[in-house]
Order: sequence, then structure tokens, then C-alpha cells
Amino acid sequence: MTMRTSQPKSGHADAPVSHGRNRGGAVRAAMLALAALLSFFGAGGAHAQGAIRATHGDWQVRCDTPPGARAEQCALWQHVTAEDRPNVSLVVVVLKTADRRNRLMRVLAPLGVLLPSGLGLTIDGNNVGRVQFERCLPSGCEALVVMDDNLLNQMSSGQSATFIIFQTPEEGIGVPVSLNGFKPGFDALP
Repeated sequence: MTMRTSQPKSGHADAPVSHGRNRGGAVRAAMLALAALLSFFGAGGAHAQGAIRATHGDWQVRCDTPPGARAEQCALWQHVTAEDRPNVSLVVVVLKTADRRNRLMRVLAPLGVLLPSGLGLTIDGNNVGRVQFERCLPSGCEALVVMDDNLLNQMSSGQSATFIIFQTPEEGIGVPVSLNGFKPGFDALP
């Protein structure tokens, strides 16, 4: 996540913000990878698709060949539900682009989230930042992050992440995501 401190759309001046966008080629690569990822997981997004190739701790490596693609694409995948709200769940998908230059994380949150507040992330209790939602589909609202080395290292060495979604400007819902198995799962991606 590229982080900066500025005035986010939610109006909280002290909140770190990430728009998940890098300039130039990274944006083009991310958008192409997102298109492939959407076709990989289908329009339903929240439903698991692709063959499970391996399980690493709490993460699964799922592989499939998207329509029109020449090669199989694999992604690290985890579906979680908030402990105190069984109707609030997230799908977290991490992959390497075909050119292996970028790492992407896609988070699919339920419909009804407050879009201007974005998606917050903490790892082991440390605030990592926020990213804006890119769009909403019938299956939920998605945020896309081009993962930098710092974020990848934090997730690889961390114990747990908490993704924070908002239903009102004052009410954040923390959804815990285990990082158990993240590093070996990510390293196993082709």
C-alpha cells in the first residue's frame, strides 16, 4: 500500500490514506491483472472458484485458466466472516501478475459498506492505511491494492490482519484475517 497522510474522503485528517494506485505501468498492469482476476473468480467473486492446489495454514492456493487466457493463473485466497456479525464476510485474494512485476491484493466486502470511508487495514495492531473501493458488483464492493515490498513484508511476518469496513462514518467493523500460512502460500504462487 502506498501510504500518505492527507484529507481522506471520510473527513478524518489524521487517517493514513492509500488509493492503491501507482503511476504509469503499474496502473496499467494492475488494471489488466484485475480484469484477469475478475474473470478468474467470475462475476460472483465471493464464491470460491478454481481448483484448490494447496493449503498453507489458513490460506488456499486456487488455480484456474481464465476465459481467453493461454496459461493457468493461481491466487492465494481466504474467505472470512466477522466473529460478531455472521452476515459480514470478506474475500481476500492475493496474486502475482503474469510479468511478476506486481503483487495485487483484492478484497471483496459486502454490499452496504460506506464507500467514502474505504477499507482500513491493520497488521498486528499497527495501522497500515486505507484504500478506496474501486467498484461494487452484485456480489460486493472491491478494493484493489498494488502491494509494495513493505506491505508484503508486513503480511509475511505478521500474525493477523484486521480489515476494517464502515457501515456509518462512526462505526467501523473489524474483520480479522489470519496471516498463518501467508508467506509460504505467497512464495508457492507461480
